Formats: sequence, structure tokens, C-alpha cells
Amino acid sequence: MLTGAAVLLGVTAGQAQAAEVAYATKCVPPSGIGLPDVEGTTKVEISAPATAKVGDTVDVVWKFTQAASRNPDIIDLPANSVQPSGTLKAAGAQTADIAMQGPRENPAIPKGGAMTLSDMKGSLKLTAAGQVTLTPDAYVVNALSTDTECAPTQAVQPSATITVTAGGGSPGSPSGSPSQSGSSTPSPPGGSGTPSSSASSPGGGSGQTDFTGKTVDIPYTCQSPIGEKRATSPVQINARKNGGSYGLTVQFKKSVMNSPVDIPANSVKPSMQITLGGSDKGSVKVTGPTNPAPVKQGAPIEIPDLTGTYKPGATGESTLSPGVLVIEALGTTTTCTPDSTAVSLTLNTEEQAGGASGGGSSSSSSGGAAATGGGGLAETGSGDHGALKALGLVAGTAVLLGGAVFTFLPGRRTR
Repeated sequence: MLTGAAVLLGVTAGQAQAAEVAYATKCVPPSGIGLPDVEGTTKVEISAPATAKVGDTVDVVWKFTQAASRNPDIIDLPANSVQPSGTLKAAGAQTADIAMQGPRENPAIPKGGAMTLSDMKGSLKLTAAGQVTLTPDAYVVNALSTDTECAPTQAVQPSATITVTAGGGSPGSPSGSPSQSGSSTPSPPGGSGTPSSSASSPGGGSGQTDFTGKTVDIPYTCQSPIGEKRATSPVQINARKNGGSYGLTVQFKKSVMNSPVDIPANSVKPSMQITLGGSDKGSVKVTGPTNPAPVKQGAPIEIPDLTGTYKPGATGESTLSPGVLVIEALGTTTTCTPDSTAVSLTLNTEEQAGGASGGGSSSSSSGGAAATGGGGLAETGSGDHGALKALGLVAGTAVLLGGAVFTFLPGRRTR
């Protein structure tokens, strides 16, 4: 009995004492659905180790004891059709936005039933000794390929605290310098995460050939045949010098959209315009391969590495920032435009004949991408317009079904 008690005490001591926090929340359905915004109360418990050391990576769990919603009296949500994601704020000895995500696991939710969300998990690498508090922030509820974005409308209290020691010693003094650690995925739209806008150190001289850009959080507004959607993804631009030009690689660390229908392999083609600044002007187009495997309905459309060649048109410090992203799939075009952007890479460039400066052909190619991204069906030259219309109908149906995730609370039907 004594041994068992000691084990139980050890387990309790190793876990932070999580407290339930409740906060007023506003949830916004996607545009074009015709549903009002929802105001409700979110209740959350955060679990994390009570103590840890600098350098440890700790796992944290976000448990919904109450979502700020109920399923409206429109449609029954089937089992395993709802997936939450969100942002947990670390503060105190270090600051960080911790990306949280739960599995698409839920019981069948009847019309008017309580919205049941799975536990979300994430991790945080500890970088400073002292007290680190964990506070829930904005979250997104994805159901049947549509997102409801929920954000606090009041200050939220911490739910858990980790005591961090320096190398196993006594807790040190809290550090005042922020540190982005753990997953760097930003707050969902409506959250309070602050995108990074600092560039990497300028490169291009001293015989260096490989240049690694800084990961920057880019909020996108995506216009597709089924409506408008907002999402944020960390994006990184890297370069490899080859003579006077640079081979570019763009990496998206998170998908910006889910598939509204089943998509077969080799049907999705992404491209992006990198915006040039500083000494140079214009843009550089980078493209990626098609999807090697089918994409299931509701699954994220992953953006592969996008590659292209940058020939500088100016001498000096030239900056590279993520620009317009275009996703072509099954004869339709989705155009994702940055709401704001940030420099990912700065290069010391030397002007090359026929380079990008002035934005002649580069800008026109960017404009061409925008011209095909008005949200309608792309002109493909195919006579099978019936198939394209059918796809639009199925996608539109998915949006209407997805609207069931949006919440209606009694007496709260005002916009």
C-alpha cells in the first residue's frame, strides 16, 4: 500500500495542476454561408508537466470541457467529422505560440446537440529557467471541409504553469527575452499571434552558396469556387547560388485549405509568386509537383516544395517574400492572396542580364495568376463543362453541410 501511494504521489507531482478556465468567445463562420456570428463560452483544461529542465521538450494537452457552441438544428454531424486546432500561449520565462491540434474523432452529434471536440496536443521546447504559464487562445473547428474560427473576446487566465530549472538546479530568474519555441504555427485567424517579419542575415558573398531563409507566418485569404477561406501558414524561402542566379525552394509548413471532395493523384498543381523587394523589383514564379497520392474529402491539401530560379536584376540587398499562391485542381483554380507578408530571405545580389529588376515579365506573370483566380471555374479548353459544374455542385454541398458546425446559442442570433 505504501509503495502504491508513493507511485501515485509521484505521478501527481509530475503533472502540472491544471485549472479549468472559461472565457467569452466569438466564433465566425466562413463568408457566403449566411449564418450569423456566434458568441458563447469556451471552457478548457490544459495539462503539462509540473517541472522540467531547460532544453526539455514537453508535451501539452488542451481538453475542451465546453466548446462555445452547439450543433444548430440543421443537420446531424456524423461521427469523426469534426477536427479542432488552435494556439496555446506560453508566457513568463519564455513566450511562444504553441500549435495545437486534435484528431478528427467525435461521436455523432445530433441537431441541437453539444459540440464535442477531441483533445488537442502540442509540444514546447523550454529555453529559459523560471515559471512558464500556459493560456488557451484562439481555435478553429473544421467540419466537413469548412472552418469556424473562434477567438477570445476577453483576457484569458492561465490554465497551467511549468516550473523550469536550469540544468536540473533550482529555478532561475525569468528571462525577459521572447523565444519562439515549439511548433511555430501561428494563431488561427482572429487570434493574437504576431507574425515574424525579420529577414535572415543577408547572404551572397564570401563564397557562400546555400542560404536559409527565416520562417514567416503568412495569413492568406483563399478564393475558391466554393467561397472564401482564411488560413495562416508558416512559409520559408531558401536559396542555392548557381553562378549569378539562385535556385529557390519554398516550403509551406502547414496547409492553407482542406479538400471539399475526393481528389485523385496527380490532380493538384500549386505555384506561387515570390515578391522581390529592396534593391530588386518584380516577382519570381515557383512551382511544385502534382500530388503523388489521392486526397480524401476533408483532408488537408499539402503544398509540396515549390522551386524556381531567381536571376537578380539589381546589385545590392534584395529581399524575397511569399506572395500569391495558386492551387489548380480538377479544372478549378483557387487563389490565395496574402493579407500581409514578411521578408523570409535577404540576398546580396549582383545584376544579371535579363534579370528581374523592374518587374516586367515577372509582374505580368503574377498578374496572370491573379486573373485566373476570381473564384470561378478555370478555362481549360475542355468541352466537358458538365463535369466541372458537377464538381462545383458537390463542393457547394460540402460547404452547406459544413455549416452545421457553426453555433447558434439561444438568444444569441444577432450578428
